[in-house]
Amino acid sequence: MTSYSVYLNFLGTCRKAFDRYKSIFGGEFESVSTFGEMPPQDGMPIPEEMKDMIMHISLKVNDKMSFFGSDTGGQWAPDFSVGTNMSVSLDIDTREEADRLFDELSKDGKVTMPMNETFWGSYFGLCTDEFGVQWMFSVAI
Repeated sequence: MTSYSVYLNFLGTCRKAFDRYKSIFGGEFESVSTFGEMPPQDGMPIPEEMKDMIMHISLKVNDKMSFFGSDTGGQWAPDFSVGTNMSVSLDIDTREEADRLFDELSKDGKVTMPMNETFWGSYFGLCTDEFGVQWMFSVAI
């Protein structure tokens, strides 16, 4: 496994939160993408009010600390609530290891997004384990 970080989700306040975190922790934004910049997804149109919301943001504070985040809600997170708005994000070296961890952690839990190649260049998946912990898996491709 390469690294892990915390992934934070918000209901429309991601940009404001990350601007605040940057003012506190320092660092630089490595990426900022909105839902409006996302390519069309089959069966998942982007509502007009979400187009300026953050699809993904990364704030690299230093070599040991990064924060990732996004706005969420609607069809992407119908069960979203404050207090459960964070995930353990794993950057993994191989697809095989990602598949193994995903399969083990999603067993008796819930698959939110099966492991698959994404438009942003990762082999990626999401699940919640049987204890309610949310996990994100990413392999650079």
